[in-house]
Amino acid sequence: MKIIDDRISLAGSDLDKTGLLLADKGIDSRYARRLLYWIYRRGIGAFPDINDIPRTVLEALDRYFVTGLTSPVASQVSSDGSVKYLFSTPEGLLHETVWLPDGRRKTVCISVQSGCRMGCRFCATGQNGWRGNLTAGAIVNQVVKLPHDFTHIVLMGMGEPGDNIDEVIRACNVLTAEWGLAAGRSKVTVSTVGVTPSLRRLLDETECNITLSLHSPFPDERRRVIPAEARWPFAESLEMLTGYDNKRKRRFTVAYVMINGVNDSDRHLGELIRLFSGTGIRINLLPFHPLTEDGDRSSDEKTMMKFKHQLVSSGIGASVRRSRGLDIDAACGMLAGGRS
Repeated sequence: MKIIDDRISLAGSDLDKTGLLLADKGIDSRYARRLLYWIYRRGIGAFPDINDIPRTVLEALDRYFVTGLTSPVASQVSSDGSVKYLFSTPEGLLHETVWLPDGRRKTVCISVQSGCRMGCRFCATGQNGWRGNLTAGAIVNQVVKLPHDFTHIVLMGMGEPGDNIDEVIRACNVLTAEWGLAAGRSKVTVSTVGVTPSLRRLLDETECNITLSLHSPFPDERRRVIPAEARWPFAESLEMLTGYDNKRKRRFTVAYVMINGVNDSDRHLGELIRLFSGTGIRINLLPFHPLTEDGDRSSDEKTMMKFKHQLVSSGIGASVRRSRGLDIDAACGMLAGGRS
């Protein structure tokens, strides 16, 4: 809960909490549901914009609360139609959001932190350090104040969800609840390197889809690029997912960023097949986006299609994801919170 100029921000609050906050200020809690509708579905900036709550109640709300919603401070449009937005919290934490239109599918990729502490070598966000966690309100705000419609929400922008798990879970509940954005559990995906205790909570406390960032199926190689492997081995995350009673048919996916001569050999392919055969976990093959001119390069299309074909032939769901927003540094692993 954020305090802004002595008033309480309501963005990020759930129905029960909102009712308690209203009651504490002498406002009838039965207005909570309608108030959240105006905040989450209509994206109001101020309470006087509401037209179906009594004026005396709106005056009381304005005395004690703020919506907590803010518009983007900047934007860039890619040649492929993707749009990157820069947001800032009242404390000045910059974070980026990307809207990705693709036919009928319109995905919004949102951030959970300003920067990141994981230090993954292939990610610009981690290379630029960590500045702070976003509240559930700031996470949800990126969807509410997006000036486009959307069909899917992915928490795959700046930051590691497992490193801000309390706020991420609160945000996921707002995104999926009928009193919130009602996006639907099958339309929301959380991407993580596999912070084991946080992954357990995502499984137990949300119904969202989950994507794990792998990089290499060999622990020693993965540890050199994803330092979190040393503390939270991928094997533990994989065991957790394969042992989960998936009656609700949540989608579990592995993101595999392919780097030429680093993790795209037949040896890597064989180990992927061994690890994921029979698990029902899908593998998304992603091109690598170089952070410097003289560094690693992405695997070529032929190699990526070979991986996909062999995985599918082995009974493993697989796809090759094409890059979007490259010309505005909005592609996977390129967000850096206002660097552009």
